[in-house]
Parts: sequence; C-alpha cells; structure tokens
Amino acid sequence: MMTMAQGARETRTAATANSVTAAAGAAGDYLTNEEAYKMLRGANSGVKPELGHRLYRVVKRTVDIVAAGGALVLLFIPGVILSVVICIKSPGASPLYSQWRVGRVRKDGTFYLFKIYKFRSMVPNADQMLKDLQAQNEATGPMFKMKHDPRIIPGVGNFIRKHSIDELPQLINVFLGQMNLIGPRPGLPREVALYSEHDMKRLAVKPGCSGPWQVMGRSHLGFNEMVELDLHYIENRSLRQDLRLIFGTLKTMFSGEGAV
Repeated sequence: MMTMAQGARETRTAATANSVTAAAGAAGDYLTNEEAYKMLRGANSGVKPELGHRLYRVVKRTVDIVAAGGALVLLFIPGVILSVVICIKSPGASPLYSQWRVGRVRKDGTFYLFKIYKFRSMVPNADQMLKDLQAQNEATGPMFKMKHDPRIIPGVGNFIRKHSIDELPQLINVFLGQMNLIGPRPGLPREVALYSEHDMKRLAVKPGCSGPWQVMGRSHLGFNEMVELDLHYIENRSLRQDLRLIFGTLKTMFSGEGAV
C-alpha cells in the first residue's frame, strides 16, 4: 500500500515532469540541445536519487577507478592514432568533442548536467543538421536514430560507432566520478526535456558508459523498451549484474551487433 509520503512524492514527480515537458512543447516542434540545457538547468526533476548499499557503492567505485584508469593508459597510443585518422577524414575538426548530457539527479532533485567526451564520428555541424533530419527519424520516443545518417564521417565514423569506440573517451568521465562503467546511458538535454514522469526515473542513478540496453539489443530496441530495461537494472543492480554487463559490452563491441 502506498503511504501518504510516497503518494505526495509521486504527485510532485508527475507535476515536475509534466511542467518540463510542457515547457519543451511550448518551445516548438524542435528543441535544440542548448535550448533544453537552459530549460533544465536549475529545474527540479521530481526524482529522488537512488544511492544503493554502501558496500556496493564502494566496490563499484573502486572497480570503476581501477578499470577506467588502466584502460585510459592502455588505450592512449591507439587513441592518438585514431585521432590522426579522424583529422585526416575530417580536416579542421577536433578529433575529440564534448557534449552536454544529463546525469543522476542531485540530492534536492534538480537536474545534474555535465559534458561527456567522445571521439568525433560526425561532421562538425551535425547538431545544426539534425533539425532538418527529424522527418527521417527511425527511433521511437525522444531519441533520434537514422540508419544512413548523412552526418556520419564516411568510413571511420561508421566503424567507430558500430564498435562503440567513439564512446571510449567517456572513461575520463568515469574516472572523474560523473559516470559509472555500467548504468543507464545519459540522455541529451533535448531528450530529457521530453521525458514522461516514468522516463524520469532513469535519472535516479549515475549514468554509465554501457548498460542493459547496449547489451540486449542496442538500436534494435525502442525507447520504451530501453527505459524498462534501465528501470529493471536500477531495481536489481548488483556487482554480479554489473560484471555480467561489462563482459556483455565487450562482446557487443567486438561484434558490432545491433549498431545503427
């Protein structure tokens, strides 16, 4: 049975989620990432952060630091080589770029926004091109997916996206404590601005470089299926589950299965 406190919290969550979504709708048919960032900054999500058991948090953080730190050292030289290739394929563009994402909500429920790092797989003006491609969106919900996306750098861009190599710089975010190795993927501000009350629950835990969605289907799954997988993970997360997803992620990276 739901207590009065739980009922009040659910009501606040619904009111906040609805107000953010309503504001996004009032902004027009298309919301840029920067517009959504300004909208979410300082706003309350209505979601309470889920911290989990202390032992789980300590061990998980230790594994994250050791694994991310070691991987960053091992991948430094390959990363430099890849950066050179990207510069050749996309002259004048930085091989690394940062992008605003939404992480785990703060203790008071306000949105936490931070910048993730990625290897460049798209042309420099990809965000500006996105508005004109909305009619060709093949994904459900607030996400954008397009099988033959013209924004992707030919050759190297497709390869690093297929094998998730473009996401490897996010090990820096893991080392800094902004992300975990495993957790729900951090949404773009323009996506989160369109979340429903139910979708907002994804923000209760720290986001990850990979999670159940990447292991169990990637782009073959719709947005609603991704949300349900993430919420199931949040409710049942454990060290065993995290290790299983880490090994599953490595398998998916090598095979490239499910990529768009």
